[in-house]
Amino acid sequence: MQVNVSWSKALQFVGSSSKGNEILMDGNGGENGPSPMECVLMALGGCSSVDIVSDLQQANQDVVNCEVKIDAQRAEKAPRVFTQINLLYQVSGNQVDPQLVEKAVKASMQQFCSVAKMLEPQTVINADFEVIEQA
Repeated sequence: MQVNVSWSKALQFVGSSSKGNEILMDGNGGENGPSPMECVLMALGGCSSVDIVSDLQQANQDVVNCEVKIDAQRAEKAPRVFTQINLLYQVSGNQVDPQLVEKAVKASMQQFCSVAKMLEPQTVINADFEVIEQA
């Protein structure tokens, strides 16, 4: 895997994937784009959500949407690593089995999500979920 990060201006950097996809990161408080640390949280949410939705689709669950709300705490002194991350997966669909969602969330966090595994054991990661029935 290869990416490129290039300085744009001030404390803004553009990250480019090998396929040309780009993201603007702003190290100045996230004014014009997510901060690099916010990108780490987004990577965690994205990586684990891919696992969860994939597992639920393989289990023939009628998932309409999956959103994850993430909040995190960081160390007060440099390096300001994450000390705790809380994830709340909101899975919407038609008759989605909560037991299958729980199983998918646990499998992602304990076994499959590479981003979560890189953050452990230094970071406490709490993952919870709710199933929202579509009308």
